[in-house]
Amino acid sequence: MSRVLVFVEGQTEETFVRDLLVPYFSRLGIYLTPILAQTSPGHKGGIVSYGKVKHQLTRLCRQDQGAYVTTMMDYYGLPNDFPGLDGHVPDAHEQVARLELALQQDIDAPNFIPNLMLHEFEALLFSAPEKFAEWLDDQALLAPMAAIRGAFATPEHINNSPQTAPSKRILALVPHYKKTVDGPLIAEDIGLDTIRAQCPHFNNWIERLLALPR
Repeated sequence: MSRVLVFVEGQTEETFVRDLLVPYFSRLGIYLTPILAQTSPGHKGGIVSYGKVKHQLTRLCRQDQGAYVTTMMDYYGLPNDFPGLDGHVPDAHEQVARLELALQQDIDAPNFIPNLMLHEFEALLFSAPEKFAEWLDDQALLAPMAAIRGAFATPEHINNSPQTAPSKRILALVPHYKKTVDGPLIAEDIGLDTIRAQCPHFNNWIERLLALPR
């Protein structure tokens, strides 16, 4: 049996872990617990400073050395003081792998498993545009969602500018989209197997967790 504390940056990710990942992994003898980032006393969610993230991750790794600690944080919008962010490689998958390695080295704990979402949680929702349209009961969304998905090799390649990040593209099409409510429910409709098949970096993270002792 393995226990995994999943450090998440917001309520959307917290719900996703609780509703999709926890049941999936618990059947296999791996028990996940989402831990919501604390940005300031009394306020949770959001990554505004790497210093605060490092403090929380280091504490989690030390407090419960019998558990693994992993992260579910967006690559898009990382704070400027994040380790390795001063360098850049053109390929997004290589860049995120480089940043995860820098994070691994900075936290420097044997029970730590770094993971960044490429480019952000909403990328997962492009794994099945038809499910997005069905959930919002608006088939007019299918064509533009499918066109965005078709323009990139994978949902994880949908880029990360303030205008073209996955969440910004969704909001441009669906101004009433509620990230914390709609996002996890749409992901649940899509299903973890489909998301894993469409999003290789996300799948690599899932595979690392599945390889933990049971």
